[in-house]
Amino acid sequence: MKIETKVIHAGQSPEPTTGAIMPPIFQTSTFVQESPGKNKGYEYARKSNPTRTKLQDNLAALENGKYALAFGSGCGTMTTLLHLLKKGNHVVCCDDVYGGTYRLFTKVISNNGIDCTFTDLTNAQNLKKQIQKNTKLVWIETPTNPLLKLIDIEKISQICKSKNILCIVDNTFMSPYFQNPLDLGADIVMHSTTKYLNGHSDVIGGAIVTNNPELHDRLLFLVNAMGTIPGPFDSWLVLRGIKTLALRMKAHEQNALKIASFLEAHPAIEKVIYPGLKSHPQHALAKKQMRGFGGMMSIIVKGGLAPAKKLLEKTDLFSLAESLGGVESLIEHPAIMTHASVDKAIREKGGIVDGLVRLSIGIEHVDDLIADLKQALS
Repeated sequence: MKIETKVIHAGQSPEPTTGAIMPPIFQTSTFVQESPGKNKGYEYARKSNPTRTKLQDNLAALENGKYALAFGSGCGTMTTLLHLLKKGNHVVCCDDVYGGTYRLFTKVISNNGIDCTFTDLTNAQNLKKQIQKNTKLVWIETPTNPLLKLIDIEKISQICKSKNILCIVDNTFMSPYFQNPLDLGADIVMHSTTKYLNGHSDVIGGAIVTNNPELHDRLLFLVNAMGTIPGPFDSWLVLRGIKTLALRMKAHEQNALKIASFLEAHPAIEKVIYPGLKSHPQHALAKKQMRGFGGMMSIIVKGGLAPAKKLLEKTDLFSLAESLGGVESLIEHPAIMTHASVDKAIREKGGIVDGLVRLSIGIEHVDDLIADLKQALS
């Protein structure tokens, strides 16, 4: 089944009692049992809920996985995943990573006696140099946030398997439409479903998909024990949003390619970072690993902070806001907004300079978006 069909039908069938074609919202906290321990598959909504089950089945199909779990947020997803680790364990994480991920590793999980090393994983050999005897997990984003560096999932996964290390890939930027990390050897793929999967900027959520039954069972226990679940209405919203994922991702990419080319030629722009451009240092890997280039890009505005802030404040169609992946175009300043939790010296060393601006390209008409950027850069 092709993904354009999966987004609409996978994990979903008409509701058996009424024949409703859309999955109902099971807004309930508990389920009546025929006798103690004898139920119809559901006991208490923290553990499972029929609306959430349909979302999870759909997500598993989209990522070519067997098992999926939905969460109340992307950060809740990461927190639950990191509870697979124990005191004394070590993690290797790519050096360019979402600010919330960096904060979670350095200011929360570190308090549990778990160490994390951040390194440039665009070169897979760097992973071999950082692996320690107690390394249990490798965490990657690809493309990374916000510098859109690409990491070879297949190579990293092969190294992890040879050392019996878990490999987790955050696939939020690409969505299952453009990239399937499990097919490339990853153990777990995660998403902030807040972003492209939902696509309408009206819900917070997260998800994981795996083919490993043992990992699924361990995570299911943690979900129930920690309560990091989405409500049924949030699950329904994500499921509804997924139905147009294929159409939206095509439109995001088409707009992004044209806008990247426009900005690359603009005299006020020092650099455009977009995997779909031949100027991207890993353009060849992008064509090999992904089925498209997505709707995210970053640019460096000449002159640093002042002209960057001018751009951010002058756009009309590009709304100045955190998050990404909605139908509307967003623009933000990583150093001040999404990556403010990262120390300034570390940010700048990694390339998150004051002139860096991140754009989430929406699905408006591309001519209007280019006109908006043109006037804001004038």
